[in-house]
Amino acid sequence: MPASSEAPPRPLRPVVSAVLPKGTLVELVFDPVKKSAGLAVWDGHKVHVVSQLPDGPDRLVPAREAEALARHRVVKFASGTESYGETEDLLAAIRSHIHRYVDLPAAFERLAALYVLMTWVHDRFEELPYLRRRGEFGTGKTRFLITLGNLCYKPIFAAGASTVSPLFHLIDRIGGTLILDEADFRFSDEHALIAKILNNGNVRGFPVLRSESPNGRDFRPRAFEVFGPKIAAMRGRYDDPALESRFLTETASGAAPRADIPINLPPDQEEAAQRLRNRLLLWRFHNHGKITARQDERLDRFEPRLRQILTPLLSVAAEEEDVEAILIHAEAVETGLKETRGQSVEAEVLTVTRCLLDATETAGASVQAIARLHGKVFLGDAARAMNARSMGHILRVRLNLPTRKSHGVFIVPREAGAAIAALCARYGVTQEDAERLSAAAGLETRVDYGDEGDVAKAA
Repeated sequence: MPASSEAPPRPLRPVVSAVLPKGTLVELVFDPVKKSAGLAVWDGHKVHVVSQLPDGPDRLVPAREAEALARHRVVKFASGTESYGETEDLLAAIRSHIHRYVDLPAAFERLAALYVLMTWVHDRFEELPYLRRRGEFGTGKTRFLITLGNLCYKPIFAAGASTVSPLFHLIDRIGGTLILDEADFRFSDEHALIAKILNNGNVRGFPVLRSESPNGRDFRPRAFEVFGPKIAAMRGRYDDPALESRFLTETASGAAPRADIPINLPPDQEEAAQRLRNRLLLWRFHNHGKITARQDERLDRFEPRLRQILTPLLSVAAEEEDVEAILIHAEAVETGLKETRGQSVEAEVLTVTRCLLDATETAGASVQAIARLHGKVFLGDAARAMNARSMGHILRVRLNLPTRKSHGVFIVPREAGAAIAALCARYGVTQEDAERLSAAAGLETRVDYGDEGDVAKAA
């Protein structure tokens, strides 16, 4: 028999989202009425919704697991596309939706709307912030999660997860926005797993490695991609300052919400959110290739980490009021950081070190003298002063200041002045603080402490 001239069928490749080589964007859409999924395809000119799409040797089809998750409302997708007008109009519609159901300060309401918009093009950035509302129960945290989560790009609602483990698979396969109620994960091992997702999830290219066993005997390492936006609600805060610095946080005041906010979400809320997701999907199609990281010199005065996580929001800002909301939040965060650091032992040690360097003309301030003066001014009779070894640990390990040996004792050398000045700015230690400490210690004129660390009061 002659061989068949028909080409073999192309293998199926399930997808949730894809950016094809020529820039074609593909997104899974889900019809909540028909309970069926399709692929919305943007070719640069118009949107087509298809059941499958040829791509080289493969045929792209909607991922079945994503369709099943959408049926159970674990993940939510757009059902199609709708016109959104201009970006300013879309942001105004997002703010209006948030304002209707959640009581937020005006500046943070704008910040939240920008965050929602950013999630739809988050794959254009290398670093992302997280959004969080913090407060006690009954302060609207769950309402905050539901309202904002319903508008985000492929939101993954984690509240129903009994353990953290499924989240690794969900984020890796769906690649959307994690909506996380931290209070659902109360045990230390669950907190550790959540911390892995949050620590690795705001910078591209840092997957989490986990071992999996298909048969219960052979364990194989697997990398889970956890990069993406995340919105959390929690009562407290994380102990790790580096993790805390990734969050844009609004702390609920505990006051009664506005009178016009409904106690229960009305039935039309879901439909309104669905239509906004449809408008946001078309905005993604129109703007995905145009979005780049935007800089603003007004952010230059803030710390690098803060500038880093605010850049994605700045890049989708459409009005000057949006930029002002970002600056207001940055000011509040920077002030809070300095106040917290200013109450730390490190800030006390910096103040003492600066005071001694101002008061001496020797090669530097001895570690022993720093320990003695710190004990005299900040501890008094309440506790025993630190010895030179403990003080050296704070200087070298916690403040990363160099020390060297001079005439048999360790000193903070005068050439470390630039590093000390930078640390003082970071911890909010001023020249006035050093002068007040000098007066409190009775060091009213310049004195020579000597390399031996002897504190000699000026005559």
